Amino acid sequence: MPPVADRHTTPILKSDSVGSLLNAALEAGEGILRLAPNWVPRSFLHPGKRIKLAPGDWYAFGAHRGGIDERWFASTTEAANENREPDEGLSYIVFDHQRFLLKDAIDEQSELLIGEEIYSKFGRWPVYSKFFDNMGPIPHHMHQSAEDAALVGQEGKPEAYYFPPQYNNVDNHFAYTFMGLEPGTTPAQIRRCLENWDQGDNGILDLSRAYRLKRGTGWLIPPGVLHAPGSLCTYEPQWGSDVFGMFQSLVEGREVPWALLVKDMPTEKHQDLDFIVGQLDWEKNVDTHFVQNNYLEPIIDTSCSGEGFTDRWITYGRIDGAQLFSAKELTLLPGAKCMLQDPGASGWITVQGRGRIGKLPLQTPAMIHFGHLTEDEVFISCDAARRGVEVENLGSEPLVGLRYFGPDTFANLPDVGDHRQ
Repeated sequence: MPPVADRHTTPILKSDSVGSLLNAALEAGEGILRLAPNWVPRSFLHPGKRIKLAPGDWYAFGAHRGGIDERWFASTTEAANENREPDEGLSYIVFDHQRFLLKDAIDEQSELLIGEEIYSKFGRWPVYSKFFDNMGPIPHHMHQSAEDAALVGQEGKPEAYYFPPQYNNVDNHFAYTFMGLEPGTTPAQIRRCLENWDQGDNGILDLSRAYRLKRGTGWLIPPGVLHAPGSLCTYEPQWGSDVFGMFQSLVEGREVPWALLVKDMPTEKHQDLDFIVGQLDWEKNVDTHFVQNNYLEPIIDTSCSGEGFTDRWITYGRIDGAQLFSAKELTLLPGAKCMLQDPGASGWITVQGRGRIGKLPLQTPAMIHFGHLTEDEVFISCDAARRGVEVENLGSEPLVGLRYFGPDTFANLPDVGDHRQ
């Protein structure tokens, strides 16, 4: 049994006290750090019940906060929830029965943990990933661009999806995602939907297309593009921001408040419909080749694969020419081991099997109680990644881990559409 780390009783080190314990953790793990599960509730969503959280803990933050339908990985980004806990969305390193924020550790040892290139440019670990697990679809919404988010002191958010088969034994209510807008749609039509907000369903989905979600595939979603994620459990590498604007007024009979449309827009613009519609990237929304330009299928990285193990790209491509994040899926057959060597840091989550990464055990849990420590998640420091980390399958089924990376990590990152070659 892994040790239990209770979020209410495990001592938390303050930011100015993490140095010696961080050094000890890095030495013990040879540059790999154990992370505690990081649960995030959403008041306007219904938990999909597939991310291993014990049934009695779905509302561990309180029913008024909503159910827990997200688990964030290697995050230094705060969740933008009302009535939030002070540390909501932030990942903790756990070592020697104590815990401290990954954010504080990176500030303490930035070059070793994430590399000087990323820290000098962004001053933080600027990305994160999560499991998003909802029972049904969520509202058609977009995430602001960097320019629009800056108007309220935030950062924009592109994101990507991958649908891990291990976490999708059932489809739940609606395994389809509306993405973008029907070619030929006009801004005036979207404005009319906003005008009809208080009349029930404002009809915005009539102007979009739904795409069936397929396990083991994914999508790349640029900022300003409308999307209404469906009910497959989703692994989501993304930029380190929690901005959004909901454009759909009614979902499965539930009202979406206007406040969730304008929460990340300047106060004086909250009733300015032209401004609100103007935050959409129109060209990308009405793209006649939306699938060709946004759909992803895994691509084997032959340079990192060998006998008994396969490393696949699952999130790749660029946003407006920039490599902002990426992700890979490593699979080892029973008894196999490999030397994993990456050019940058990553957040790792184990989705199947049992094994080890360096000196740290890996074990996929069947059920997780809120506040308890697991052995499925680690942060691979930049220093360890570049030196190489040994991964071994010690179980009787494949060992599968997903890991995501920060900006400009790879020189050989595939482009969207390369899976068709």
